[in-house]
Amino acid sequence: MKVIKQSPTKSALTVLALALASSTAMAQELSITVTNLTQGLHFTPVITAAHTSENNIFMASEMASIELRAMAEGGDISGLVSMLTNADANINENPAMGLLAPAMSASFTLTNDSANTHLSLAAMILPSNDGFVGLNDWKIPEEAGTYTVFLNAYDAGTEVNNELRGSGAPGEAGMPVPPPLEALIGMNGTGVTDMESNSKVHIHRGSLGDSDMSAGTSDINNSVQRWLNPVAKLTITVQ
Repeated sequence: MKVIKQSPTKSALTVLALALASSTAMAQELSITVTNLTQGLHFTPVITAAHTSENNIFMASEMASIELRAMAEGGDISGLVSMLTNADANINENPAMGLLAPAMSASFTLTNDSANTHLSLAAMILPSNDGFVGLNDWKIPEEAGTYTVFLNAYDAGTEVNNELRGSGAPGEAGMPVPPPLEALIGMNGTGVTDMESNSKVHIHRGSLGDSDMSAGTSDINNSVQRWLNPVAKLTITVQ
Protein backbone atom coordinates (compact mmCIF):
# COMPACT_ATOMS: atom_id res chain seq x y z
CA MET A 1 0.00 0.00 0.00
CA LYS A 2 1.34 3.37 -0.99
CA VAL A 3 1.02 6.13 1.54
CA ILE A 4 1.28 9.72 0.41
CA LYS A 5 2.16 12.30 3.03
CA GLN A 6 0.50 15.63 2.34
CA SER A 7 1.54 18.95 3.77
CA PRO A 8 -1.29 20.75 5.54
CA THR A 9 -2.99 23.47 3.56
CA LYS A 10 -3.28 27.03 4.78
CA SER A 11 -6.91 26.37 5.63
CA ALA A 12 -6.01 23.29 7.67
CA LEU A 13 -3.33 25.22 9.55
CA THR A 14 -5.87 27.92 10.39
CA VAL A 15 -8.31 25.36 11.78
CA LEU A 16 -5.53 23.76 13.82
CA ALA A 17 -4.47 27.13 15.26
CA LEU A 18 -8.05 27.94 16.24
CA ALA A 19 -8.44 24.53 17.88
CA LEU A 20 -5.25 25.00 19.90
CA ALA A 21 -6.32 28.50 20.93
CA SER A 22 -9.72 27.17 22.00
CA SER A 23 -8.10 24.40 24.06
CA THR A 24 -5.82 26.89 25.79
CA ALA A 25 -8.73 29.21 26.52
CA MET A 26 -10.61 26.41 28.23
CA ALA A 27 -7.93 26.06 30.91
CA GLN A 28 -9.01 27.65 34.20
CA GLU A 29 -6.97 29.69 36.61
CA LEU A 30 -8.07 29.05 40.18
CA SER A 31 -7.06 31.24 43.11
CA ILE A 32 -7.57 29.20 46.27
CA THR A 33 -7.36 29.98 49.99
CA VAL A 34 -7.69 27.28 52.62
CA THR A 35 -8.45 28.45 56.17
CA ASN A 36 -8.18 26.42 59.38
CA LEU A 37 -11.39 27.20 61.31
CA THR A 38 -10.54 25.29 64.48
CA GLN A 39 -9.45 26.46 67.91
CA GLY A 40 -6.65 23.97 68.52
CA LEU A 41 -6.09 21.70 65.52
CA HIS A 42 -3.21 21.81 63.05
CA PHE A 43 -3.33 20.52 59.47
CA THR A 44 -0.35 18.67 58.00
CA PRO A 45 0.81 19.61 54.46
CA VAL A 46 -2.26 20.13 52.30
CA ILE A 47 -2.66 18.51 48.89
CA THR A 48 -5.13 20.01 46.42
CA ALA A 49 -5.83 18.63 42.96
CA ALA A 50 -7.98 19.34 39.93
CA HIS A 51 -8.80 16.03 38.29
CA THR A 52 -11.34 14.19 36.17
CA SER A 53 -14.56 12.92 37.69
CA GLU A 54 -13.20 9.37 37.54
CA ASN A 55 -10.36 10.09 39.98
CA ASN A 56 -10.78 10.69 43.71
CA ILE A 57 -8.53 11.23 46.71
CA PHE A 58 -11.08 9.46 48.89
CA MET A 59 -14.66 8.23 48.88
CA ALA A 60 -16.91 8.27 51.95
CA SER A 61 -18.26 4.81 52.84
CA GLU A 62 -15.40 3.15 50.92
CA MET A 63 -12.21 1.60 52.26
CA ALA A 64 -9.24 3.96 52.37
CA SER A 65 -6.48 3.47 49.83
CA ILE A 66 -2.88 2.86 50.91
CA GLU A 67 -2.09 6.42 49.81
CA LEU A 68 -4.93 7.92 51.84
CA ARG A 69 -3.94 5.88 54.88
CA ALA A 70 -0.37 7.22 54.78
CA MET A 71 -1.73 10.77 54.71
CA ALA A 72 -4.41 10.26 57.36
CA GLU A 73 -2.18 8.44 59.86
CA GLY A 74 1.11 10.25 59.36
CA GLY A 75 0.59 13.29 57.15
CA ASP A 76 2.56 11.80 54.23
CA ILE A 77 1.07 13.12 50.98
CA SER A 78 3.72 11.67 48.64
CA GLY A 79 1.61 8.64 47.73
CA LEU A 80 -1.39 10.80 46.86
CA VAL A 81 0.86 13.06 44.79
CA SER A 82 2.14 10.08 42.79
CA MET A 83 -1.36 8.69 42.32
CA LEU A 84 -2.74 12.01 41.07
CA THR A 85 0.29 12.71 38.90
CA ASN A 86 -0.26 9.39 37.15
CA ALA A 87 -3.87 10.45 36.56
CA ASP A 88 -2.73 13.71 34.87
CA ALA A 89 -4.20 15.84 37.65
CA ASN A 90 -3.14 19.44 38.28
CA ILE A 91 -1.68 19.48 41.78
CA ASN A 92 -0.66 21.95 44.47
CA GLU A 93 1.38 20.63 47.42
CA ASN A 94 1.96 22.11 50.86
CA PRO A 95 0.97 25.76 50.31
CA ALA A 96 1.53 26.57 54.01
CA MET A 97 5.11 25.22 53.80
CA GLY A 98 4.46 22.99 56.79
CA LEU A 99 1.67 22.83 59.35
CA LEU A 100 -1.39 25.07 58.93
CA ALA A 101 -2.08 26.37 62.43
CA PRO A 102 -5.48 27.22 63.95
CA ALA A 103 -7.13 30.33 62.44
CA MET A 104 -4.41 30.58 59.77
CA SER A 105 -4.82 30.54 55.98
CA ALA A 106 -2.72 29.55 52.99
CA SER A 107 -3.30 30.87 49.47
CA PHE A 108 -2.15 29.51 46.14
CA THR A 109 -3.03 29.33 42.45
CA LEU A 110 -3.91 26.24 40.47
CA THR A 111 -4.16 26.13 36.68
CA ASN A 112 -6.27 23.18 35.64
CA ASP A 113 -6.64 21.63 32.20
CA SER A 114 -10.03 21.55 30.55
CA ALA A 115 -10.36 17.80 31.22
CA ASN A 116 -9.85 18.25 34.99
CA THR A 117 -13.31 19.36 36.03
CA HIS A 118 -13.35 18.41 39.72
CA LEU A 119 -11.45 19.59 42.79
CA SER A 120 -10.33 17.60 45.84
CA LEU A 121 -8.26 18.39 48.93
CA ALA A 122 -6.89 16.49 51.91
CA ALA A 123 -4.67 17.04 54.95
CA MET A 124 -4.23 15.14 58.20
CA ILE A 125 -5.66 16.68 61.36
CA LEU A 126 -3.36 16.94 64.39
CA PRO A 127 -3.89 15.69 66.99
CA SER A 128 -5.78 12.64 65.72
CA ASN A 129 -5.09 9.01 64.96
CA ASP A 130 -6.36 8.99 61.36
CA GLY A 131 -8.49 12.10 61.01
CA PHE A 132 -8.24 14.39 58.00
CA VAL A 133 -9.90 17.43 56.52
CA GLY A 134 -11.26 16.63 53.08
CA LEU A 135 -12.97 17.86 49.96
CA ASN A 136 -14.00 15.14 47.54
CA ASP A 137 -14.82 15.57 43.86
CA TRP A 138 -16.23 19.12 43.96
CA LYS A 139 -17.39 20.22 40.52
CA ILE A 140 -15.44 23.29 39.47
CA PRO A 141 -17.84 25.96 38.20
CA GLU A 142 -17.38 27.08 34.61
CA GLU A 143 -18.61 30.59 35.40
CA ALA A 144 -16.07 33.07 36.71
CA GLY A 145 -16.62 34.14 40.31
CA THR A 146 -15.71 33.47 43.93
CA TYR A 147 -17.08 30.38 45.66
CA THR A 148 -16.90 29.31 49.32
CA VAL A 149 -16.92 25.68 50.45
CA PHE A 150 -16.85 24.53 54.08
CA LEU A 151 -14.98 21.29 54.74
CA ASN A 152 -15.66 18.51 57.24
CA ALA A 153 -13.28 16.28 59.13
CA TYR A 154 -13.21 12.62 58.11
CA ASP A 155 -11.98 9.45 59.76
CA ALA A 156 -10.01 7.20 57.42
CA GLY A 157 -11.22 4.14 59.32
CA THR A 158 -7.72 2.66 59.29
CA GLU A 159 -6.70 3.09 62.93
CA VAL A 160 -8.31 2.85 66.35
CA ASN A 161 -8.95 6.30 67.82
CA ASN A 162 -7.11 5.65 71.06
CA GLU A 163 -6.03 9.34 71.28
CA LEU A 164 -2.56 8.41 72.50
CA ARG A 165 0.88 9.61 71.47
CA GLY A 166 2.59 7.49 68.84
CA SER A 167 4.86 7.50 65.82
CA GLY A 168 2.22 8.19 63.20
CA ALA A 169 3.56 5.35 61.06
CA PRO A 170 0.83 3.54 59.07
CA GLY A 171 -0.26 0.43 60.93
CA GLU A 172 1.13 1.62 64.27
CA ALA A 173 -1.42 2.92 66.76
CA GLY A 174 -0.90 6.40 68.13
CA MET A 175 -0.90 10.04 67.07
CA PRO A 176 2.17 11.84 65.71
CA VAL A 177 3.13 14.82 67.87
CA PRO A 178 5.42 17.23 65.96
CA PRO A 179 7.18 20.05 67.87
CA PRO A 180 4.42 22.71 67.60
CA LEU A 181 2.07 20.36 69.45
CA GLU A 182 4.55 18.94 71.95
CA ALA A 183 3.54 21.21 74.81
CA LEU A 184 -0.15 20.97 73.97
CA ILE A 185 -0.53 17.20 74.07
CA GLY A 186 -0.66 15.16 77.28
CA MET A 187 0.96 11.80 77.97
CA ASN A 188 0.53 8.53 79.84
CA GLY A 189 -3.11 8.09 78.81
CA THR A 190 -4.61 4.61 78.95
CA GLY A 191 -6.53 4.90 75.68
CA VAL A 192 -10.06 5.99 74.81
CA THR A 193 -10.82 2.75 72.97
CA ASP A 194 -9.12 -0.30 71.52
CA MET A 195 -11.66 -1.04 68.79
CA GLU A 196 -13.71 0.70 66.09
CA SER A 197 -16.92 -0.46 64.44
CA ASN A 198 -16.50 1.44 61.16
CA SER A 199 -13.42 0.61 59.06
CA LYS A 200 -14.48 2.72 56.06
CA VAL A 201 -13.99 6.43 55.43
CA HIS A 202 -16.63 8.33 57.40
CA ILE A 203 -17.35 11.65 59.08
CA HIS A 204 -15.11 11.93 62.15
CA ARG A 205 -16.88 11.82 65.50
CA GLY A 206 -14.39 14.31 66.94
CA SER A 207 -11.89 13.74 69.72
CA LEU A 208 -13.13 13.03 73.22
CA GLY A 209 -10.04 14.12 75.13
CA ASP A 210 -9.84 14.70 78.87
CA SER A 211 -8.54 17.31 81.29
CA ASP A 212 -5.65 15.26 82.70
CA MET A 213 -2.41 16.06 80.86
CA SER A 214 -0.35 13.45 82.70
CA ALA A 215 -2.77 10.50 82.85
CA GLY A 216 -6.44 9.86 82.10
CA THR A 217 -7.78 8.00 79.07
CA SER A 218 -6.67 10.47 76.36
CA ASP A 219 -3.57 12.52 75.59
CA ILE A 220 -5.77 15.13 73.90
CA ASN A 221 -6.77 18.25 75.84
CA ASN A 222 -10.57 18.41 75.75
CA SER A 223 -10.63 22.16 76.41
CA VAL A 224 -8.42 22.98 73.41
CA GLN A 225 -8.46 20.26 70.77
CA ARG A 226 -12.01 19.02 70.52
CA TRP A 227 -13.90 20.13 67.44
CA LEU A 228 -17.19 20.23 65.60
CA ASN A 229 -17.61 20.32 61.82
CA PRO A 230 -16.83 22.20 59.66
CA VAL A 231 -13.10 22.45 60.35
CA ALA A 232 -11.93 24.37 57.29
CA LYS A 233 -13.07 26.90 54.69
CA LEU A 234 -12.03 26.87 51.06
CA THR A 235 -12.39 30.08 49.04
CA ILE A 236 -12.06 29.48 45.31
CA THR A 237 -11.93 32.24 42.70
CA VAL A 238 -12.44 31.06 39.14
CA GLN A 239 -10.83 33.44 36.64
